[in-house]
This record gives sequence, structure tokens and C-alpha cells, in this order.
Amino acid sequence: MTGFVGNIEKMTLKNQYFREVLFTGKHAQLVVMCLQPGEEIGNEVHQAVDQFFRIEEGEAKFVFGGKEEHIVHGSDAVIVPAGTYHNVINTSKSKQLKLYTVYSPPNHPDGTIHKTKAEAEEAEKHEHH
Repeated sequence: MTGFVGNIEKMTLKNQYFREVLFTGKHAQLVVMCLQPGEEIGNEVHQAVDQFFRIEEGEAKFVFGGKEEHIVHGSDAVIVPAGTYHNVINTSKSKQLKLYTVYSPPNHPDGTIHKTKAEAEEAEKHEHH
């Protein structure tokens, strides 16, 4: 397939992996994510990457620059501009957080699957951004 075509809502809700790259283009990358109850991505920054998030299910707290906080729910969208420290936290104690994100430009190797956050952290030690 030339690009990506699919029901992103269904694919996001079905996803059980911490991170799975669905499509990588020259200027954008589509990734589904699932955070377990209480789990967080961890404070990070992408100097040259804008990031779009869409929450499909659950409740998340986005933290910008370590202090600016936003609570978001299903159907909400968030954009994190390049150079902004950010963290995404699943605020639920019992429900998974299902979301997808678009990195522009791509941020992970094409085909990346991280089944758990621990697996993602281990892999990222070896990736060169």
C-alpha cells in the first residue's frame, strides 16, 4: 500500500501494546499507544518533531514544561510543538488509556512495536534520534 488507510478509531481501541508504528512516511509517522492504569510515557522532548495526539478512550493528564497541566478525554486532541517537554499520564486507576499520535517528522524506526513501556525504554537506549 502506498500510504495508510484504516479505521484508526477501531485500531486504536483494539491495540494492547504500549506503542506500535502503523505507518512511516517521509514527513509523518502514525503510532497507536496504550497506557496501563497509572502508567505514563515519561517527561520527554523532541527538538525537531511536532506531535499530534488524539485520545480515543480513557482520561489523560498532559504536562507541558513540567508545570502546565491539561486533563483530556476521549475525542480530545493535543498538539505538542517541537522543543516542548511533555509527559502523558493515564490518570485512571483501572482503565487503559487508548490514543494515537502523529509525529512530524517520524520519531521511531518504521515497524517499531513495543509491547510494554519497559520494552520501549530498553529499545530507546539503542535508538539514535
